[in-house]
Amino acid sequence: MSDLPAHDHADQQQLRLILAALQDGVILIEPNQHIAWANKAALKMHGVREIAELGATVSEYRERFELRYRNRHHLPNGHYPMERVLAGEAFDEVVVEVAPAGQDEAQWTHRIRSLVLNDTAGMPDCLVLILNDESERFDAEDRFETTFAANPAPAIILRLSDHRHVKVNRGFLEMTGYSEEQVLGRSVYEIDVLEGAARRELAIERLQSGRTIPQMEAVLQLSGGGEKRVIVAGQPIEVGDAACMLFSFVDLERHKLTEDALSQSEASFATAFRLAPVPTFIAARAGCRVMLANDAFTRESGYAEPELVGKTAGEIGLWFDKVAGKELERQLHQNGSVQNLDVKLRTKEGGVFDCLVSAAAVTLGNQPCVLVVAQDAGERRRTEAEVVAAIEAVMQDTSWFSQVVLEKLAKLRRFDAPSGAAAELVDLPQRAREVLTLVCRGMADPSIARKLRISPNTVRNHVASLYRRTGVNSRTALVIWARERGFDGGPPRKTPQPTSMAG
Repeated sequence: MSDLPAHDHADQQQLRLILAALQDGVILIEPNQHIAWANKAALKMHGVREIAELGATVSEYRERFELRYRNRHHLPNGHYPMERVLAGEAFDEVVVEVAPAGQDEAQWTHRIRSLVLNDTAGMPDCLVLILNDESERFDAEDRFETTFAANPAPAIILRLSDHRHVKVNRGFLEMTGYSEEQVLGRSVYEIDVLEGAARRELAIERLQSGRTIPQMEAVLQLSGGGEKRVIVAGQPIEVGDAACMLFSFVDLERHKLTEDALSQSEASFATAFRLAPVPTFIAARAGCRVMLANDAFTRESGYAEPELVGKTAGEIGLWFDKVAGKELERQLHQNGSVQNLDVKLRTKEGGVFDCLVSAAAVTLGNQPCVLVVAQDAGERRRTEAEVVAAIEAVMQDTSWFSQVVLEKLAKLRRFDAPSGAAAELVDLPQRAREVLTLVCRGMADPSIARKLRISPNTVRNHVASLYRRTGVNSRTALVIWARERGFDGGPPRKTPQPTSMAG
């Protein structure tokens, strides 16, 4: 190119100005492998800013960039697009993944075509590579492939140009029993997804014109024989550059089983809701209008269910305390649930129903609702009052209470009394026995000190000494220890001596 006349150099300069403005990448290569020029788009597609970063020659380019086919296989020697065009090969489209040398993951996907510019003598003067950055497109196709394959809903893709199946997911294969090899490449006449369709003529007309096929019932022939009733629908899509039709299916048999199970579940819920002993009602989340009320709620409130349904709590006058009612609705709106909120409900006759209200968000028939439970707080408070009164009555005579408890504990412990590890009563000094006697009577240290006319500190010392001797660490355990040995505050019991047989 350096030997060209001046007017040819001017033409080359004009050409470069035109190519520089293109969005497509352009790389000019001389027959001697020298990379002569590249526009900004081509540089950007390689992540560089200067032409020198591409490499001065085709060989240097190969050292700096790794090219792979879409199947991730590396291009062998002589198969780089630059090498092919230098060899005189013309090609309309080559798709390669490009990465800087040494990197495992490709960063760009290029679609490349070649162009040869000849001189006036008809000899190759300038070799041109035209690049399109297809990274986003192929990334989107990869995401579609992943989503399509992972989608549990049965689906198959038909190419419109020849009406052959080009993609199928696992959901379709599992539903029909076919293998992937039995489906891909087969025509719509071999595996007819519209067979037995309720509006087959409309479906075929839409398929031939590449338009949306509405949902309709159809019959699929299964691989092992037999049929399966489905709902089929078609949606035009593009896969790569090919116009296609995406068919999706709903298994009517499985769908019917699901509907039956749902219907049975709803019936069970309705029965449990009606028979629940706790007053309960269900309101729509939007507007809080009552939808259902169980028998316990109508009994406590005095309203019949038709008098409640379709009305808000405000219209019914349900909240005796409007402030508490608004707080309940605020918490429901903010948190979606309420736990044990003290609320008074007004009955139909004007009475007051004192209750603890809990509520939680639920969904009924795809409608957001709130389940509200009103537990009778008056009954609970009466029960609590009775328990408190009983405890107070028992505690009126604490000495009796303590004595009974200690006797029971002593009886339980007697079968497991220590033998030899702790000191015996007969070894206790007189003053220690006196302190132990008063401890067993439930007296505190100051009372014992006054009774024995000794200081409280002396009493504490005796008690501590008793702990060490007996191996216990509390007054209760000390009392149990003494009662296990029959201590009653008197002199220790002596073991009877056997009577002599002589005399």
